[in-house]
Amino acid sequence: MAKFDEGFAWGVATAAYQIEGAAREDGRGPCVWDMFCRKPGAVYQGHTGDVACDHYHRWAEDVALMRELGANAYRFSVSWPRVLPEGAGPVNAKGLDFYDGLVDALLAAGIEPWLTLFHWDFPLALYHRGGWLNPDSPAWFADYTEVVAKRLGDRVKRWMTLNEPQCFVNLGLQYGNHAPGDRLRFDEVLLASHHTLIASGKATQILRALSPGCQVGVVPAVGPGIPKNPEDPADAEAASARTFDATPNSLWGMAWWIDPIVFGRYPEQALGVFGGATPRATDEQMRTIAEPIDFIGLNIYTGYEVSAADDGSLRASPEPAGAPKTMMDWTVDERCLYWGPKLFWNRYGKPIVVTENGLAGMDWIALDGGVHDPQRIDYTRRHLRQLARAAEDGVPVRGYLHWSFLDNFEWAFGYNRRFGLVYVDYATQRRVPKDSFHWYRDTIRANGTNL
Repeated sequence: MAKFDEGFAWGVATAAYQIEGAAREDGRGPCVWDMFCRKPGAVYQGHTGDVACDHYHRWAEDVALMRELGANAYRFSVSWPRVLPEGAGPVNAKGLDFYDGLVDALLAAGIEPWLTLFHWDFPLALYHRGGWLNPDSPAWFADYTEVVAKRLGDRVKRWMTLNEPQCFVNLGLQYGNHAPGDRLRFDEVLLASHHTLIASGKATQILRALSPGCQVGVVPAVGPGIPKNPEDPADAEAASARTFDATPNSLWGMAWWIDPIVFGRYPEQALGVFGGATPRATDEQMRTIAEPIDFIGLNIYTGYEVSAADDGSLRASPEPAGAPKTMMDWTVDERCLYWGPKLFWNRYGKPIVVTENGLAGMDWIALDGGVHDPQRIDYTRRHLRQLARAAEDGVPVRGYLHWSFLDNFEWAFGYNRRFGLVYVDYATQRRVPKDSFHWYRDTIRANGTNL
């Protein structure tokens, strides 16, 4: 029987641009996604986050639904340009007031706020000043962090600095299929990554000072390697290499992002692969990046089975014909929620929180008025059983935050993917809890013993 510790964080997750809407209200400035959504062909059917789930106006209803769910944790992000419309400079009081009221409502409902400072909505004004390529970008982020922490740090005690930096750097700055849509040289991509890590370290320092007793984490997106034969040390090593090692012209290897934070240095393996493209890092910068964190948040949706080849390299297992897939075309392999936490704990020795995990499904309102999503229930049960297995094997797993609480704007897919426990009718903004909502409520009540 699966079992989680008392005090386990059972919750849900969202992001500001994906749910808030009110893109031009109460002083909010534009972000790179506002720009990108207006690029022809960039986003499915030209969808935008202008209205999204209208959470900016409907937050009280949404908090009431979270309370009905029984969630004791809610991960959300602050919109940088809602607080600082130009990214730097004058503070927008109405923007801060929104998050102030949201935090108070969450606490009154018995829900702990888990706040992500940056979930991809980079201020457009700062992008026009060079964005993450500008050496001043860490200072911009630090100033933004200070504004938020001064207002909310007395009540918010769980902070995450950056969400999936390898995604907004790789997808947004190298491949061009996410905002801002750039295709930079790889040395520029590496420089941007270096600046984001400095920014995270500076933000962590500020949070320590302004939010006493807080816990701070970072949140990478992880598709962990899964050993084909878990009993074979060579296959286990191949799984670790699939997860952490660098490959040419790619920043998907996790060690590049987490080694500097935990160990204070970039991984030798990655430096060897990237060669002269790597940015010059000063000792002071590396000390800032290595500001100690309290946990690692893992966004995990799938994994990749690998084995060791005869020459010592890793061999990807061929995907079986007809393998189960989500609407994101991601293979369903629940072992990812065992091996992901296990590999990160073994390498870094930091407590683990699953900050995102969920399924994009084919959801609609049935003739009986309900939204029936048995695949999401099965997916979540499978993954939580594996997470419990990791905990039973000694991995300090502190929480599970399901993605997502609401159907929402799924980046370049627009509104063509539904991840929510709550169905959103975008034409009316009516919320309809899905069958998975009720199942997850029962799981929270049982602390996972029903899995």
